[in-house]
Amino acid sequence: MVFKRMLRAFGVGGPTVDTVLANPAVRPGEVLTGEVRIAGGDHPAEVEHVAVALATRVEIEHGDGESTRMLEFQRAIVAGRTTIAPGQRLAVPFSLPVPPETPLTHVGGQPLHGMVLGLSTELSVTGAVDPGDHDPVAVHPLPSQDRVLQAFSQLGFRFTRADNEHGRIHGVSQQLPFYQEIEFYPPPQFAGRVSQVELTFVTDPHGLVVVLEADRRGGLLRAGGDSFGHFRLTHDEAVAANWPAIVDQWVSQVAGRRGLF
Repeated sequence: MVFKRMLRAFGVGGPTVDTVLANPAVRPGEVLTGEVRIAGGDHPAEVEHVAVALATRVEIEHGDGESTRMLEFQRAIVAGRTTIAPGQRLAVPFSLPVPPETPLTHVGGQPLHGMVLGLSTELSVTGAVDPGDHDPVAVHPLPSQDRVLQAFSQLGFRFTRADNEHGRIHGVSQQLPFYQEIEFYPPPQFAGRVSQVELTFVTDPHGLVVVLEADRRGGLLRAGGDSFGHFRLTHDEAVAANWPAIVDQWVSQVAGRRGLF
């Protein structure tokens, strides 16, 4: 009996959760819906709350290096205090807004290498916390973002990887404490002058900022280093813009200039 009470204290034999998403594919600014299904264990349990949260892997720089961890960036309590009887089944529907700055995980229907993002479910029972489910969520680009991404493909840029960097971009208003970098190798016409181009979107309900960073290769008669540029547009303006021409002109200027663009 004492052993059984100890097991209960650690959550053994308690309720469990299974989260079912109505659609695991969303776009920034949309709403993720589903239900949390709770199954009672072999004894009554006092549930303090049930929460769902979006989390993604973020790289964090330290003085002596870099580390990665899963970081929650959107969270909601979907059920409060309740008692779950042994064997009881309970379904709790939820709706979780997806922040406009949510990083992308898919482009052109294909997953972005390096991205990890999902929905975590937490069941807090008196005396224990069950981390519950972790369900992958596929975040696809908005039409305005997709137009920019298509331009990189049309110009011959090759995607390498994507990640999230902890921190803020100078001069750009951000709501989340991190930003996504989508990395590309340049096409042959820029070989030897630009080694890599990174693309970042900072999006809100009205528009987006497109941030470009180019890693310029140094040479005998020219300095290397990073060059930056950003373009602020409404979503409609971004859809209508000639992004192949914009990106090509920007990279061409960066490849032939010194310092900050």
